Amino acid sequence: MSEITVTSANFDEIVAGSEVPVLVDFWAEWCGPCRMLSPVIAEIAEERKDIKVGKVNVDEEPALAMKFGIQAIPTVILFRDGKAAAKSMGYRPKAELLKMLD
Repeated sequence: MSEITVTSANFDEIVAGSEVPVLVDFWAEWCGPCRMLSPVIAEIAEERKDIKVGKVNVDEEPALAMKFGIQAIPTVILFRDGKAAAKSMGYRPKAELLKMLD
């Protein structure tokens, strides 16, 4: 499955109402570590069919960034049953992000 662009308008449908875990990457175009993490997030989205993977551009969705206390990017949050279950800030290797899913 490919990555899903998450916005304030579709957050409830994609994340809060999801029956499967959702890994959400909070990022920005200008962020170097975000660009390094982006291919890792894309790989996880393609490989893991048991989850959804979403991306929130914090410049376009400041309300969502504020709602989840995003203070540094990239920040990746795993949502289970619509609630934040795990959080990782900064660039992390794929193996570390996959551990969040277990």
